[in-house]
Amino acid sequence: MSCSFLRWRLSSSTPPKLRDSMSCSIFLKLDFQLRLYAFSGLRCLSSFQSSGKFDLTDLTHPHTWYPLARRKKRNIFLHVGPTNSGKTHNALKRLESSSSGVYCGPLRLLAWEVAQRLNKANVPCNLITGQEREDIDGARHSSVTVEMADVTSEYQCAVVDEIQMVGCRTRGFSFTRALLGISADELHLCGDPAAVPLVQRIIEVTGDVIKVQYYERLSPLTPLKFPLGSFSNIRNGDCIVTFSRREIYKLKKKVESGGKHLCSVVYGSLPPETRTKQAKMFNDESSKFDILVASDAIGMGLNLNISRIIFSTLKKFDGQYTRELTVPEIKQIAGRAGRYGSNFSSGEVTCIDAEDLPLLHSSLESSSPLLERAGLFPTFDLLSLYSRLHSRMGFHGILEQFLEKAKLSPDYFIADCEEMLKVAAVVDELPLGLYDKYLFCISPVDMNDDIAAQGLTQFAENYAKKGVVRLREIFTPGTLEVPKSHNALKELESVHKVLDLYVWLSFRMEDSFPDREVASSQKAICSLLIEEFLERLGWQRQAKGNYQHNSLLLQQRIQSSMLHKYFPQIKVEST
Repeated sequence: MSCSFLRWRLSSSTPPKLRDSMSCSIFLKLDFQLRLYAFSGLRCLSSFQSSGKFDLTDLTHPHTWYPLARRKKRNIFLHVGPTNSGKTHNALKRLESSSSGVYCGPLRLLAWEVAQRLNKANVPCNLITGQEREDIDGARHSSVTVEMADVTSEYQCAVVDEIQMVGCRTRGFSFTRALLGISADELHLCGDPAAVPLVQRIIEVTGDVIKVQYYERLSPLTPLKFPLGSFSNIRNGDCIVTFSRREIYKLKKKVESGGKHLCSVVYGSLPPETRTKQAKMFNDESSKFDILVASDAIGMGLNLNISRIIFSTLKKFDGQYTRELTVPEIKQIAGRAGRYGSNFSSGEVTCIDAEDLPLLHSSLESSSPLLERAGLFPTFDLLSLYSRLHSRMGFHGILEQFLEKAKLSPDYFIADCEEMLKVAAVVDELPLGLYDKYLFCISPVDMNDDIAAQGLTQFAENYAKKGVVRLREIFTPGTLEVPKSHNALKELESVHKVLDLYVWLSFRMEDSFPDREVASSQKAICSLLIEEFLERLGWQRQAKGNYQHNSLLLQQRIQSSMLHKYFPQIKVEST
């Protein structure tokens, strides 16, 4: 498969088709409500310039941005402890027993899992993420990704998972917003003990009551004194951890070449549905896929029955440079071994190379460094008001200048918005309104992925030109097929990102991105084709009959999918 499936067109000088109103979807209603509440919070800004005007760049009192939460004296419960300590389980039990509530997680996988758990417990629960919404009749509970947290509603109980991510340089501001802005009688925060002092300082000014509950690990985790040595020492339930896509497939091939094991794989750029499928294959005792090769994507969001974590390396490239893993990263990943209540209730952890063992052992014996600051990012309304003072500047300049001048208290830092600035440079070339540019800038696009970046550019250009973006204008039907190489697999993963972006935009500009159903169906097919490629890698040593049986199953799955009625020419080739 080549990039020919996407027909990228040059931008036009044709004026955009301006719309009089925004989409009335639930997502845009939520965005609009957030903007109104953020605007009302501006009245509480503490700093005036000498002229008597508000200093719009004063972000020293972000708790005042959320007046609904400030009307309550919230009871905040911090559940902190290591992985597999039961902290989140206890918070979710309280959520289940509440009359209304919300769960906020860092990943779609976690939001799905919690929604399923509550519905199974006969507690009707909606699912809301950036790319999907499942409404359940009579639901007074919702499970959401943290970016979708509604700070304009009131709840009896709320749970924010992985609260230590307030310190994340790119997403931390969303956790800060949930911490300060969710209006709940009870707010349960789950995460690493390293977050406790920072959260306590942040909450001091809100008048809320906070209680900390510490947890111990429910099952033992043993750091081994010897490395893996030979790959012949690999055994069922092992998970080998590495930090590049190339190394993951290299290790998978090396393990499988021994003829004793098949490997599932999990890494960040795989579609969430595929990661879930790979995890289920690994967890299934009847499956022949008894080894997992994964990146740090296993650190959260998947229930995995792992006996032993084996680090192939303790270094990773973080997008800027290669560095050693931090203490929290090592502890988070190592802690996935030995899941309480599974066949591997006791966990072990080691490395492939003996030279990595000292760092592994010292990290597991150390406490995670305390978080010093939480992420913060200005609301759209602050940026909008600021833009009125600089009407000749594009959104890139407004954002860049605002962040340079922003004033913060010692407990906060401005989120890294490098990706937003890359998008802003693209949309500033187009005749779009400020809010439209803002939406494109906060969209989940990977600008380091050429195909994904081209997808965003084409969506923005078509929207500016016509006001409506039809998926078929940039997507050529009948060209998807099972990848035949790792490069083709990477390209298909990028296609999935483009379709994911379309779905995200469709929930915020429903009238302008009307092909959500087609895009969602196409995403499902991408996942199926990726899964087939991964399974074929493992079945190459098996009998021809087994392999052909798998291909027939894939064809049946495609034919039963919604996409088949839109794109019946999807190719599934056997070799």
